[in-house]
Amino acid sequence: MKIGIVCYPTYGGSGVVATELGLGLAKQGHKIHFITYGRPARLKHFQENIFYHEVNAEDYPLFEYPPYDTALASKLVDVIKYENLDLLHVHYAIPHAAVAYMAKKILLAEGKYVPVVTTLHGTDITLVGKNKSFAPVVAFSINKSDGVTAVSDSLKKQTNENFDIKNEIKVIHNFIDFDRFRKINKDHFKKAIAPNGEKILVHTSNFRKVKRVQDVIHVFKQVFKEIPSKLLLVGDGPERRNLEELCREIGLCDEIRFLGKQDAVEELLAVSDLFIMPSANESFGLAALEAMACEVPVISSNAGGLPEVNIHGETGFLSDVGDVDSMAKHAIQLLSNDEMLKKFSKNALNNAEKFDIKYILPQYEQYYEHILATAVY
Repeated sequence: MKIGIVCYPTYGGSGVVATELGLGLAKQGHKIHFITYGRPARLKHFQENIFYHEVNAEDYPLFEYPPYDTALASKLVDVIKYENLDLLHVHYAIPHAAVAYMAKKILLAEGKYVPVVTTLHGTDITLVGKNKSFAPVVAFSINKSDGVTAVSDSLKKQTNENFDIKNEIKVIHNFIDFDRFRKINKDHFKKAIAPNGEKILVHTSNFRKVKRVQDVIHVFKQVFKEIPSKLLLVGDGPERRNLEELCREIGLCDEIRFLGKQDAVEELLAVSDLFIMPSANESFGLAALEAMACEVPVISSNAGGLPEVNIHGETGFLSDVGDVDSMAKHAIQLLSNDEMLKKFSKNALNNAEKFDIKYILPQYEQYYEHILATAVY
């Protein structure tokens, strides 16, 4: 198939999943065309069957902001028409699904119909979609898509509860590529971070308020009192300055390292003992899954789709959002018992293997074939 993929080219979950999906489909022989305003973060090198089309929104004196939606719609029409795409897969409802509908209508007037599959990732529903100024567009875009998928059962439920959805939503979970995310020997690296054998806790995110990274630091503060340990904070975002100030206030700057955005996050996970994810909301918990694939147990909140990934008492522990004391208690319990930690590490890997891309990729291929066969022109 010739498939167009529209996504945000970021380090966030939707951009990562869309890119990894495209790369996986390309390896299967499909022609994949990425259409976005910047090269996706994980699309690094030339690869067979991968094509990239950059969207340029021109500045114009009448507009306060460049009209990206219009530029994207025009680019979609151009790529679909001249690359003869079979199907368009858009990630994130706003604005991608709405823009895809516009492009589809333009092409239909010229006698060409391209089915659109929309994948819902989370904040397009739980945050943006609940904004009354966007909600009608979100619902309309989902209902006008030829196919709709969600990355977790929890997200499907939230979507149906918050919008009048006529379309059937198919759950296709996020996935992991074990060629990249796996436990590897990085003892020399670990000694550089924890020279005296300290336990290493890690958190990765975009440092937005919903990720509650301050809770990670408060959990670590309690852990550090009981167990020699280090904390790695991977990522960047609007809360970073506040987090740095918090580290200074509690006097743990020497034990906490801000590493910024990292491409090779799997190397950091490979030397970690415990992953902390206290988010106020997670549609799935891709970062937790990446940690588990590297045999790192997870301490997380029980928000959204996290219970579908992190199994309480097996791969890690779940606590209520904001319950720092509970999270710290579970972390100390695991880190102070090497046998328990080893068992949970093995369980984490075993559960992560259920989300191997080799199992998820065929689900997308079958869904594409279904949509192509049943789409009503």
